Amino acid sequence: MAKLRFAAVSAAALCVAACNVGPDFKPLESGLPGVPFAHVALKGDVASVETARPVDPTWWKAFSDPKLTSLEQRVALANLDLQTATLRIAESRFQRGSVASAELPSINGSAKYQREQYSQNGIASLLTQLAPPGSATTAIPPINEYTPGFDASWELDLWGRVRRQVEAADAQVEAAEDQRRDTLVSLLAEVARDYIQLRGAQALINIANENLKVEQDLLDLTRTRQEKGLTTGLDVENAAAQVEAVRAMIPGFEQQESERINALSFLLDLPPNGLRAELSRVKATPPTPARVPIGVPAELARRRPDIRHAEDELHAQTADTGVAVAAFYPTVQLNGTLELDSLTLDKLWRGSSVQYMAGPSISLPIFEGGRLKSMLELAKAQQQEAAIAYRKTVLQAWHDVVNALVAYRAEQQRRAHLAQQITHSQEALTLARARYNDGVADFTTVLDTARTVLQAQQQYVQSTANVSIDLVQLYKALGGGWEGTYPKRPVEQAAN
Repeated sequence: MAKLRFAAVSAAALCVAACNVGPDFKPLESGLPGVPFAHVALKGDVASVETARPVDPTWWKAFSDPKLTSLEQRVALANLDLQTATLRIAESRFQRGSVASAELPSINGSAKYQREQYSQNGIASLLTQLAPPGSATTAIPPINEYTPGFDASWELDLWGRVRRQVEAADAQVEAAEDQRRDTLVSLLAEVARDYIQLRGAQALINIANENLKVEQDLLDLTRTRQEKGLTTGLDVENAAAQVEAVRAMIPGFEQQESERINALSFLLDLPPNGLRAELSRVKATPPTPARVPIGVPAELARRRPDIRHAEDELHAQTADTGVAVAAFYPTVQLNGTLELDSLTLDKLWRGSSVQYMAGPSISLPIFEGGRLKSMLELAKAQQQEAAIAYRKTVLQAWHDVVNALVAYRAEQQRRAHLAQQITHSQEALTLARARYNDGVADFTTVLDTARTVLQAQQQYVQSTANVSIDLVQLYKALGGGWEGTYPKRPVEQAAN
């Protein structure tokens, strides 16, 4: 018992004195400024301006569209990619538990029974040869052997090899969590884009139907004038061709509508047309708010999931470098075996049947053919690669936000000009029809002006959708939709 106490005290002292070799992880400076986003967008008045207020995680509510809000709330639970990302979090946690188990002793129980017959021509024959001359010898009969027991081993993590492995596993858990966040941010943005494009397609259908009525009126007008001998069949045929041209646009817009409904259905784990009954009713394109909170660049490093994921990977690679360094140091392990051994069951549980072995073991790498050095250099190179990837991710995030800001402002300005074009084109169409009725202008001018009106209206509808989509892209670039907790899946509940 004194020896066991000494061994326990020694092991405790060694554990207290243990250290972690290799580099400690220190987060890198993002290099992002703490001042508001300024002087990055185009000059000029716009309807929706940016402010330095923090980004709202539920940014889609800024569109004030209940249907869009409903889709965004439902997709987080229904989407298959997000479910996969959630399960990967559980997988990383299980992996972490497997790695962390090396910090604790390993104990295994065993039991063995065997019946053994010694060969009379093997070792047993030595008894005959060693027996005194003339003495009687007997053959060794078959024997039974009962051996229950257990063995234990415990690696003393003196150099932090296991602790570094656990540190790397913790970083991988965080990486899996941030990967889910990144998936969610992209998913929420995709739902909003598809929804806005759907409303844009429906608006184009309405515009086409309205212009079809206008073109039909022009066709009726030319036929009436032809009957009165005021025009020729050329104007009638041109008007009829224009009617068919507008009518031919509608199937393409209906196809776009169907594709967006199916895209949203897929994101919500529904069959094709699964949302048609819910989304077929035409609604206006979600308008943008008057003010858009975008925060400051320095917040990107904590809010953008891809930046956090890159930092997690750098943390894991740094810890792996520590594991590679610890491989150069001795491995100390405490081993023990306790067994009961008896040839008969009635004596198996007696104290005299106890046999044990206990003691430390140590192993030291002496010659590995350069393997350990190569593994260390590999880990260092991977750590440097992860640092570069982090810097690149931060820089890309900054560019994404600036580009999204410029696109958002530019499209608003373009839409304002298109609105003015529609006003002037409609006035020109009114004048052209009046001059045609008075016989002053030819019908070609009326048709050209009608085409200009239709084109301007379609471009305005598309620009309106693009403004909202650009805002969605801006929120995505800012890391909007970030979450701190996750819905539990059955596999995670079982793990807990």
